[in-house]
Amino acid sequence: MMPLHLSRRALRAGGTALAAAFVGAVALAAPAAAAPPGSTAAPAVTAPPGSAGAAAVSAISVDTHGPASGDAAPYAADLRRWAADTWRSLDAMTDPAVGLPADNIDGALDPASVSGHTSPTNIGGYLWSTLAARGLGIISADDARTRLATTVGTLEHLERNAASGMFYNWYSPADGRMLTTWPEDGSVVHPFLSTVDNGWLAAALRMVANGEPTLTDRARALYDSMDFGVFFDPTPYNPALPAGTNKGGFWEAQPGDTCATERAPFSGSGPNVFYTCHWYDTTVSESRIATYLGIVNGQIPPSALYGTFRTMPAGCDYSWQEQSPVGENRVYGGLTVYEGAYTSDGMQFVPSWGGSMFEALMPDLLVPEETWGPTSWGVNHPVTVAVQEKHGQDAGYGYWGFSPASNPDGGYREYGVDAAGMRADGYFSDQENTDVDLPFAGCPTAARGTNPAPTYGDGVVTPHASFLALGYDARGAVENLRGIEQNLGAYGPGGFYDAVAVHSGRIAERYLSLDQSMIMAAVANGLDDGAMRTLFADDAVRDALQPLMAAQTFSASWAPRAETGEGAGAAGGDGAAVAGIATGELAATGSATGGAAVAASALAVLVAGVGMMGLSIVRRRRRRVG
Repeated sequence: MMPLHLSRRALRAGGTALAAAFVGAVALAAPAAAAPPGSTAAPAVTAPPGSAGAAAVSAISVDTHGPASGDAAPYAADLRRWAADTWRSLDAMTDPAVGLPADNIDGALDPASVSGHTSPTNIGGYLWSTLAARGLGIISADDARTRLATTVGTLEHLERNAASGMFYNWYSPADGRMLTTWPEDGSVVHPFLSTVDNGWLAAALRMVANGEPTLTDRARALYDSMDFGVFFDPTPYNPALPAGTNKGGFWEAQPGDTCATERAPFSGSGPNVFYTCHWYDTTVSESRIATYLGIVNGQIPPSALYGTFRTMPAGCDYSWQEQSPVGENRVYGGLTVYEGAYTSDGMQFVPSWGGSMFEALMPDLLVPEETWGPTSWGVNHPVTVAVQEKHGQDAGYGYWGFSPASNPDGGYREYGVDAAGMRADGYFSDQENTDVDLPFAGCPTAARGTNPAPTYGDGVVTPHASFLALGYDARGAVENLRGIEQNLGAYGPGGFYDAVAVHSGRIAERYLSLDQSMIMAAVANGLDDGAMRTLFADDAVRDALQPLMAAQTFSASWAPRAETGEGAGAAGGDGAAVAGIATGELAATGSATGGAAVAASALAVLVAGVGMMGLSIVRRRRRRVG
């Protein structure tokens, strides 16, 4: 049994929401499979390996030895057109009277199809998207000001947790009512206060305060009222961690039969609350935005940056994780941190929990992590992009960009590069749930290695993942998006549809406000001089975070040219490149100190973790979609 990790997605239990490349002008004549209700088949699709379209797969060219260019200027025409259409979907989702965006809308932008719920993340994304649209010249300054003022005015009157100032996770986008029943089916919603969702809303409020002078005082008052200390557990829950970390959030009352722990708020203010039974305990997570804000505000100690796992510790007691990590112990301010990493095609990288793009790169939209942390994020982010691109090539998809999104077959799913995430059973990259299962070096009793070189099926790519990569491989991202638009047909009146299955051609004809807002922020950064980062990362943010990031050194690296050579480890669509990981690059080569530091306590930690495994939940990202 593995410890419970739920830090990358919302949880809904008992009705409660807890919170590749462009392949040229070749038209493939293979007919698309029949699409289920609510989805649309693309007019032209890539063919699987071995067919006439297989040659197109080689169009993806991934340099595993060094970063590509992040200069988006040469692609301004496409990016501006895409952003203008993306804004159209966000506008269609937003009620003009209250300024709250719905969570999603169908691909035709039918007003009757807007969802009956929204979240703090959705609202925050709409705020920064409005600033982005203004900066890109899509809307006027007057229009932006009116929109921002409407949303801020509504936020001032939304029901919140009185002691912490935090917002609940689900409101009606029509009138701002806190939801206690789910609009679609009437099921009970236990009002929840989400760490990460409040992080994104607070970040956007800081951007409004910095970017719209007429709203500075009002946006800042809302921002200052939010105490992120309420989420921070100062006691390390795992002996392998040297510092405390954030809980997932809390309820004000026992949420039915959902696992919850009652105690006084960590902030020391207010009545008892019911905390989630999980922590945000991995470093490469979108939840780090809340940690950043707490540190900037003086509500969370800087040590929180070391209260999360780069990887799980090395050693057989943690052989449930996806790969056996490489790395060593490093000491920061007296705290010993295991700087573990995973390996792919000779590259080393710090993984996320599920191997998805938004876990790694969403906070980077607002925080210049690669600049402030040149020996940590500055290496890890571009390598993460290369790993995603390489997976698209090796799996035979012809496209890349794997991140939680709408499922082309209906509903919502978490997609990712399985071998690049700590969770052993993936976020999967295809509809068949193809699970790469690698041997765990040095642990002969581990039941591992059953599928080290899988054959992948109908891969699902989501355009927002390519936009997140724009600052690290602009050419690769734009070529990939051109192919998704022109060859897969996953484009409509509101920009790119949320996801597309590359072989069947099935398209999730829906727009999700969060995914669209990531696109807006990425384009604004690429074409408007890092506008989103400028609005968020002011002097106070820089002074609090830059020294901490500069001090860190991840065990991330590019493949060494002398050892790997051009093309080494490359493979066709049979997954042979992943097999290379399993056969030669998974030895646990962390320092002796790193291994010994966790060996004594690891078994006890696992036994303690079993108690949390009884939590019966359906795991999702921070939204519920129909």
